[in-house]
Amino acid sequence: MSLVTDEWAYALCGGTAATESFTFGSATVVMGDAGTLIIVEAGDALDRSCVWNADEVRVLGPAPTPVRKRLVEEPWEWGADDTKLPIHLAVRNSEDLVYLGTGSVTRAGTVLRPGSDEHVLTDCVLRLASPLRQPGLDRVRPPLPSADLPNLEWLGQVNGDRASALEQFITGWHPTTSETAEPPSVQAAVPDLPAGLMQLYRLAQHRPRCLGVQNRILPVAKHQTDPKGEMLVFGEENQGGFFWSLLWTLDGPEADPTVWFREYDEPPIAEQEPLSGFLIQFSLYEASMGADYVARSCQLTAQQVDLLTERLLPVPLRPFRPGAPTRFYVAPGLVLHVSDGGGDNGFSAWAGATHRSALAPLADVPIEWDQFDG
Repeated sequence: MSLVTDEWAYALCGGTAATESFTFGSATVVMGDAGTLIIVEAGDALDRSCVWNADEVRVLGPAPTPVRKRLVEEPWEWGADDTKLPIHLAVRNSEDLVYLGTGSVTRAGTVLRPGSDEHVLTDCVLRLASPLRQPGLDRVRPPLPSADLPNLEWLGQVNGDRASALEQFITGWHPTTSETAEPPSVQAAVPDLPAGLMQLYRLAQHRPRCLGVQNRILPVAKHQTDPKGEMLVFGEENQGGFFWSLLWTLDGPEADPTVWFREYDEPPIAEQEPLSGFLIQFSLYEASMGADYVARSCQLTAQQVDLLTERLLPVPLRPFRPGAPTRFYVAPGLVLHVSDGGGDNGFSAWAGATHRSALAPLADVPIEWDQFDG
């Protein structure tokens, strides 16, 4: 990365006179016959275009139509010399323009414009060709101020009062999304569900994300029985690849029933924890998967997993998900889940955090990260 002038940067696209410039939010996109230049402002925010981590720049829309076409619909546009048009990335830092190098679009989101058949670019992730070193990253993405992180008081209740553990974790991790009066309890309408599941639905009235962002606990109205009428299906994988169910009985719910995992048309397999432990595991998994700040790595060895988890506290529950046994480790504001892929696949790890600073215990672990938002 280096300091450059605006004139130098615009020349990368063909010069000021030969380019179009579009500014939206905290991003400016310059397009010319020689390439594209994307300039974001220095800073760190979830709702603004910025350098996201050492490898990524994120651009948030809505972006003008020409920008969408250049970044999404015309990614294979060829220049006069038969090479793909480059995308240059830079950061406006006070009065300076810091050039980061080139990058490529790795992910883009679009939505259909209301009343139209045209899509609008809502967000775009670009991966830098050369990752930033920490001093340079701190320069263009100044560290966020410290924040109060969710505590771990719930952890001491995991093998005691699991209902309290579940409530403490969910209320500590998920902010409320509504200040309205408490809606009528679902318990009045559905008295035959186990108490643990009823508790989760009550918590979800003001914290709907606790029902899942990757996989999900189904709304009560969408509960169904399996084809044989023996199981009550209450949760499912995001693409319908597997689901969770409880034994359906007319005698009323068990206090803490077995949860059954079923994949496609395979026979059901019992989760190792009953519903009380399963709901804690489900909540931890979804909290990490849906976090704003993520660290993830695949193909880890057992020795690397030991290094990764040595500064964290294990959650004292038996493995989650029979298909890919998963264990959980935590620190304030951090949930890490480690899944065993079996055989030569090794282990995969995914950490989610409520604040960048919560990823600090993982920063110095000598493993290769696929993504690290610290």
